Amino acid sequence: MNAPTTAQDNVIVDERPWKKPWPNIDFDSEPFWDGLKEHKFLLWRCKTCGAWYWPKSYCIKCDTIDPKMGNMAWEEASGCGKVFSVNVVYYVFHRGFAEDVPYAHIVMETEEGPLVSSTLVQGDPEKVEIGMPLEVAYEDHPNEGFTMLRFRPRKE
Repeated sequence: MNAPTTAQDNVIVDERPWKKPWPNIDFDSEPFWDGLKEHKFLLWRCKTCGAWYWPKSYCIKCDTIDPKMGNMAWEEASGCGKVFSVNVVYYVFHRGFAEDVPYAHIVMETEEGPLVSSTLVQGDPEKVEIGMPLEVAYEDHPNEGFTMLRFRPRKE
């Protein structure tokens, strides 16, 4: 996908009609998606011990579990990490992805610890290697009103 980028080089604005399955934005994940719209990468964090989580969960490191999750909050994370696993996709499973193949679906191990998955932009899917440094990129879809999380090779 070669959508235009903005003045922020980690932001892609794509005004083409969205033809892929829509993201599942529910009540529990809405703060994460709102953060993406603001170009912030949010993870779930324990306010008691500082442990990071994705997806949203109870803190397994603290002795006390708050059933209302009062000790947990969305917090901005670094947006940096490394490739934990990669799958290069060559087959079009849904017609909305026809322009994207081949593409790399990546699980990134964030610097904070949690594993988060998305696809690679601004890089060659054939050259992705385990341990390769990555950073978050934001793919804005203004006509649909959401921003997708993407990864790109980190510039060190």
